[in-house]
Amino acid sequence: MADLVLATDDHGDPEIFASLQGEGPSAGQPVAFIRLSRCNLACVWCDTAYTWHFEGDERPHRGGVTYERGANQVKVSPAKAAAKIAALRQRRLVITGGEPLLQCGALADMLAILPDIEVEVETNGTTKASAHVDIRVDQYNVSPKLAHSGNLRELALIEERLDAYATDPRAFFKFVIAQPEDVDEVLALQRRYMFKRGHVFLMPEGTDSATLREREEWLAPLCLEHGFRMSDRLHIHLYGDERAT
Repeated sequence: MADLVLATDDHGDPEIFASLQGEGPSAGQPVAFIRLSRCNLACVWCDTAYTWHFEGDERPHRGGVTYERGANQVKVSPAKAAAKIAALRQRRLVITGGEPLLQCGALADMLAILPDIEVEVETNGTTKASAHVDIRVDQYNVSPKLAHSGNLRELALIEERLDAYATDPRAFFKFVIAQPEDVDEVLALQRRYMFKRGHVFLMPEGTDSATLREREEWLAPLCLEHGFRMSDRLHIHLYGDERAT
């Protein structure tokens, strides 16, 4: 049985914690979180760069900081991870990253030990859950990366995967918006993939309350104009840009 590769919290422990979901359709719900390490994309504004931007990784990130892999990754058995999640006594589990679906084998083993918990997966939309993981998922939060993320389009927007998520009633789409022009790109994707009405969220990019509020001032009218839902980042207002929140 393979181990899970997890991110670490500020104390070097596996990043498994209870909090309120801060984004998307489940915002405000009390949940357990597990944050996996590693990602197949490299967003220049990523707020969890410690899950992938390790020493020697030359992919750009605006912070310019690289992280020591040994201090920011930890291997945990599926059984130990499941025990830590169960101890949090939450009804819902959010599996996040990095890109968590890169570790489907170990995730399936972990979820088999947690048969009664609801499962929410946060993914960049480029990957596919294995059958043993997919059957346990109640909700996908799919966050396709727009051009301002710095990723090549052919890596970030894979038609086969977006077609599959667009037809999955469990999938919601959350787009990070840094400037009003980004909404034009979302509109083009909406026309191409016909995302379900009410399943598209626009979320301001930002890691502090002032930036989020400033961008929400012009984002809210655009959501009204185009019929999109808006997502805040509740955890930033409550806890700041901190690990395990």
